[in-house]
Amino acid sequence: MQGFLQKKVVAAGGTASQVDVLLYGGSRTIGGVKVAVVGTVHNNNLGANFLSDATHAAALAADGLSAYVGPTHGYILQFTNGLKVYLSGDTGHTSDMKLIVRDFYKANLAVLNIGNIFTMGPEEAAFAANKLIKPKSVIASHANEEATSGGVVIAGTKTDQFSKLVKVPVHVPTSGDVMEFNGNGKCVAGAC
Repeated sequence: MQGFLQKKVVAAGGTASQVDVLLYGGSRTIGGVKVAVVGTVHNNNLGANFLSDATHAAALAADGLSAYVGPTHGYILQFTNGLKVYLSGDTGHTSDMKLIVRDFYKANLAVLNIGNIFTMGPEEAAFAANKLIKPKSVIASHANEEATSGGVVIAGTKTDQFSKLVKVPVHVPTSGDVMEFNGNGKCVAGAC
């Protein structure tokens, strides 16, 4: 994946050195923020139309196939104020959420994808938050729906269902609003 992304970044005007390798179990500190890779469970395929070799792209597309590009990942971001954020990525719930995300990294804010197509649905994500990760607060993400109107969660949506099932504060991102969290995972400014 590194080589693929390096070519895409260069084509967009960047440099290959802007892409670095970080695999499951590894971590790097960039600008004072520690980034660690954690496992996820979902497919990681690339559509044939993204391949630069027309022959291979056509062969895959003819059979309705895509190219496998390696294992999937979520991330832990550790900030200097003590905030530890778990970014679930597209995943189902896994035992690593307890053993690695909660017990080892001690994530106090979780950004959980809840869309129920390529990710956990609202019930699965609520179970992950309540029983496995146990963060101090959660940001609902990747719902695959129009979840808010005028900054308010729409009743009956997956986001609404998730918010009602989770035992800690659930924050819903809205366009143009910024949320700030303290080192304990509590929203302290912005669209809290």
